[in-house]
Amino acid sequence: MKMTNKIENIIIRQISVNNPQAQIFIRDLDDYQESLYPSESNHLDSVETLMQPNVFFVGAMEENELMGIGAVKLFKTYGEIKRMFIPKKFRGKGIGKIILQTLETHLIQQKIFTIALETGISQTPAIRLYETMGYTRTSPFGSYIQDPLSIFMEKKLLNPPKK
Repeated sequence: MKMTNKIENIIIRQISVNNPQAQIFIRDLDDYQESLYPSESNHLDSVETLMQPNVFFVGAMEENELMGIGAVKLFKTYGEIKRMFIPKKFRGKGIGKIILQTLETHLIQQKIFTIALETGISQTPAIRLYETMGYTRTSPFGSYIQDPLSIFMEKKLLNPPKK
């Protein structure tokens, strides 16, 4: 499925997790998270997990340069945001916002109307972005357990059609 979302010359589209630039971003995100939190508080999906059919992985591209990544894992009743990362040199351009909008649109197209995420307490800019985009704090979901270093958030995307 081809999906694009544009801000200026930035295009958000589905890409392969095996994209060499995406692999670098994933490693950079791992290094960043590992510098902030102990391993038991890092919930980093592996490349193999990101390649599963229930994962929609996107990249923010300007010409041939990758500027950010994000993914959503689809479950029966909700989607989970994973692997959102925009390197410092590309921050402040609204890339995170349009990646999130693209992931939300994908969920709505799949008839999934709740989106959830886990982020760390030290990631203030990410938390601010999620709050600005309408995400509210919630309790652990899925297989997560309470962790003092984690913040759990969710957003209702639409009112699902009444039966």
